[in-house]
Amino acid sequence: MPARAPALSDAAAIKLAALGERLRDRRRALDVSAVDAAESAGMSRVTLHRIERGEPSVTMGAYLGAAAAVGLELELVDPGAGRRGTQRTAGNPPYPARIRLADYPQLRQAAWQLHGVPTLSPQEALGLYERNWRHVDTGALEPRERALIDALVRHLGGGRLLV
Repeated sequence: MPARAPALSDAAAIKLAALGERLRDRRRALDVSAVDAAESAGMSRVTLHRIERGEPSVTMGAYLGAAAAVGLELELVDPGAGRRGTQRTAGNPPYPARIRLADYPQLRQAAWQLHGVPTLSPQEALGLYERNWRHVDTGALEPRERALIDALVRHLGGGRLLV
């Protein structure tokens, strides 16, 4: 029986669900079955499905194993490091730590289901672009938004937009 889930804020639950969805999307994009991915990660198929649903009671080690099984790795990001007006150093990515939906029209459109969420993490933004790419009007992409997508893909997507 699964462990009891710890209490989470709404924002943390959204992030965990987005992480699970990103892992599932990556597995499917690679055309890897849940059984094969779970076996590769050293866990049961049921645990993998719980991870892909973003359940908080699954251990961090299991999340890391699931990410590694599909060729991804998790990284902790200092949310204050990418604020506007801060100077970027060679080690910092070329996008903010929090991406404002209001600044990127196609991302805002792709995030239609998120009510009252003004910003996203870069990982969440990339996941939204990938899941909703068929709805993105590439002809209407502003240069700034195109640059954001390119940077997200280069730094977080392994150089490929999974669409």
